[in-house]
Amino acid sequence: MQDTPLPRENVQTYPRPPAMEPVPQRLTVMLEGALVADTSRGLRVLETHHAPTYYFPPGDVLAQLLPAHADSFCEWKGVARHFDVVLGGIRVPKAAWSYPDPSGRFAALAGHVAFYAGKMTVCHVGGVKVLPQPGDFYGGWVTPNLEGDIKGGPGTRHW
Repeated sequence: MQDTPLPRENVQTYPRPPAMEPVPQRLTVMLEGALVADTSRGLRVLETHHAPTYYFPPGDVLAQLLPAHADSFCEWKGVARHFDVVLGGIRVPKAAWSYPDPSGRFAALAGHVAFYAGKMTVCHVGGVKVLPQPGDFYGGWVTPNLEGDIKGGPGTRHW
């Protein structure tokens, strides 16, 4: 399967409230050389000043996900459950999250899993290595095709 190239996108033009769309590229997550997740059926959420957040269908997640006993709340999607990622004897605390019962137009995200790129060894969108969204709160994946100011660094959390 040949991946669709990543088009130029400006995060400042992403909508608020956010939009959700299917991802035409293959998404992969690796941990210490082992495949954690691999999909060609991903979804992504786009929100103003955020790097896109990518979600994997639960059947395409190969690692074990153990509840991290932590929840967070998104005004658009609802309550997220966080998970430790366990694979091959390695356990990474609070490295993934999912919305078990997302709000309204995000219902298709139910059970899908997102990963913090900074807690995994490497993540890819269409074969392109991603960087984690700045800061320690947001879980977007930064790719070289993105333009504009991406929130997450010092002083940007509540833009």
